[in-house]
Amino acid sequence: MTTSSITAPAAAQASRTSVPDPARQRRRRTLARWGFVAPAVVFMLLFFGYPLVRNVVMSFQHYTPKTFFTGHAPFNGTDNWSHVFGDALFGKALWHTLVFTAGSLLGQFCIGLALAVFFSRRFPLGGVLRSLILLPWLVPMVVSGVVWRRILDQDTGVLNSFLGTVGLGGHTPWLTSPGMALLSVILVNIWIGIPFNMVILYGGLQEIPRELYEAASLDGATAWRSFRSVTLPMLRPVITVVLVLGFMSTVKILDLILALTDGGPADATQTLGTLTYQNSFVQLDFGAGAVVGNVLILISAVFAVFYLRANRTEGK
Repeated sequence: MTTSSITAPAAAQASRTSVPDPARQRRRRTLARWGFVAPAVVFMLLFFGYPLVRNVVMSFQHYTPKTFFTGHAPFNGTDNWSHVFGDALFGKALWHTLVFTAGSLLGQFCIGLALAVFFSRRFPLGGVLRSLILLPWLVPMVVSGVVWRRILDQDTGVLNSFLGTVGLGGHTPWLTSPGMALLSVILVNIWIGIPFNMVILYGGLQEIPRELYEAASLDGATAWRSFRSVTLPMLRPVITVVLVLGFMSTVKILDLILALTDGGPADATQTLGTLTYQNSFVQLDFGAGAVVGNVLILISAVFAVFYLRANRTEGK
């Protein structure tokens, strides 16, 4: 009796201690999740959240170089916003930004898709050619801008020298004419962005099952019909990613335009990115620069929301 009465409570206590507490497990899992997420949250708050909030606040302040020493930047309400929106240059810069972004995206996507379809077929030296096409993407944008500025120079540029040799003029003011400068910058940016579009679209093409093309061929579909009915619908998620990411990287380009034209001639290539730079670091009007920067952020945020909604629709 004594042995059994002692053994039974001991066994019951051992069984109770061996059963894990569900509430404690949930807390541990929650802490583990937050432990993994916390570094990313801290990073985003420090390097994205704080600068964003600071930029918004600065757009409502009279912020001058003296502020860096005194720390005093009085609020001036919407004066900075009124000054920027009332400036005719802001309207021109906004229009140039839209034209530059739309032209760059259209050229990069169409040529990148054509090259992706071309390289999706195996042929000798295909891998070598793909690697060579990646070079413009690997070169820093400032370097590309400096090289292309030399190529497009009206008097000593390689392009005009070649055109003069073949009897096609050779005196085109690619970067010095207000009517040609923006087109020239767009063409250079297309050349830089083609590899990115080609690589992403090429990867998407490799994921399309070959059986779909075989079925379309058995149904009598032509190559164009197969491309329109099979390739484009299957590539739609990849196309969305390419266009949205391309837009968000193109709309704020600064270094390429500075290297090619510095926003000229006669503000013909002035965009929102270069206008932000001019206001903040040339005229030292940091409040006005913050306003233009906020407009850029707002435009990018709108397309980011579009990207998320498009992905959500594709998921459904």
